[in-house]
Amino acid sequence: MAGLFGSLASSLRRRELKATDAGNLSWAALFGQQNSRAGVSVNVDSALKVSTVFACLRVLADGIAQVPLKVYREKADGSKELAKDHPAYRLLSRRPNEWMTSFEFRQVMMFHAVLLGNGCAYIGRVRGVPRELIPLVPGSYTIEQASDYTLTYRLTGLNGQATVLPREDVFHLRGPSWTGVAGLDALQVAREAVGLAIATEETHAALHANGTQPGGVLSIKGALDDAARARLKEAWSQYQGGMQNKFKTAVLDMDSTWTPLGMKGVDAEHLDTRRFQIEEICRDLKVFPQMVGYADKTATFASAEAFFLAHVIHTLNPWIENWEQSLARDLFPDEDDIVAKFSMQGLLRGDNAARATFYASGITNGWLTRNEARRLEDLNPIEGLGEPLLPLNMSTQGERARPLPPGGN
Repeated sequence: MAGLFGSLASSLRRRELKATDAGNLSWAALFGQQNSRAGVSVNVDSALKVSTVFACLRVLADGIAQVPLKVYREKADGSKELAKDHPAYRLLSRRPNEWMTSFEFRQVMMFHAVLLGNGCAYIGRVRGVPRELIPLVPGSYTIEQASDYTLTYRLTGLNGQATVLPREDVFHLRGPSWTGVAGLDALQVAREAVGLAIATEETHAALHANGTQPGGVLSIKGALDDAARARLKEAWSQYQGGMQNKFKTAVLDMDSTWTPLGMKGVDAEHLDTRRFQIEEICRDLKVFPQMVGYADKTATFASAEAFFLAHVIHTLNPWIENWEQSLARDLFPDEDDIVAKFSMQGLLRGDNAARATFYASGITNGWLTRNEARRLEDLNPIEGLGEPLLPLNMSTQGERARPLPPGGN
């Protein structure tokens, strides 16, 4: 079995390297040229060139990748401890495979899951123990469901050879899903928003390529044949077209007259259209526009902390829960006492004064120990600070029921 897993892992590594090398050349072949109503093709290549799409992906991927991911063992009393002896601990917190860090692995998986709905990785096991996680390149595999609802993943290499992976050998991070088998493709769902963003950006680029002028009419008194008209148009473009020829002097002959065209109303609102597309794409990918550098009149420094807290709670937390449950299902399905947890305390920290108030409230009211507060600040514990403090004016019901000692003290 070890040889079989090792051979399959080696084969997958070779395919991964080849797919990565050819990835920039094969996106269109893998996903096809799919046009939006704006008349532009929306695929992985074109979508990633939209700054808002790429920024949203970075916000989500970096938000998940930067948070420490640890494996814990839950005890019978409800407490938990780091399970550093578990084989999945090093995979998730350090090195998922030979060439990637934990940050890079989670970042890649989020890019795949957010944009295409599915982030999949092969689980390389030796004697049933997970030893590596190898991301599968989107477009190189299909997800198949049998009549008994079991799932298999058919991986196709660049040489056309297919390998069938059972569900147990695949870590599958699904985005929002309709069927529960595969996640929804964001390029399908948000195609019109992304397509319009591409179209407006191309239009704006063409406007600047023409010297930020919409064009005009070059009129000649008299008739011109097709050849003369083509020569005049080419000569005008050569001396007046593009930013490099902006503000140069034009010499017209043959009673020529140049009449520039004024900008239409839709052109004057072009920037507003581009701003609106930022909001539309952020809605589809569930990212607050402020997180991608978009500032409106309501955003202030006073509201920045509230925006970020809302981002953590409403945007990142659903993905955090998705990751934790998917890891439990695929990496340790038969170990109910083993859990993978993201340490979110770092993202939820406020300023120094707010943290001090929070810790003081927890310590003085007995629900937070001083060592737990130190751990939240990445400080080592100190002996004697591990017990909760009991406020003097508080006691348990059992303590109140005890008779007072002689003298009433």
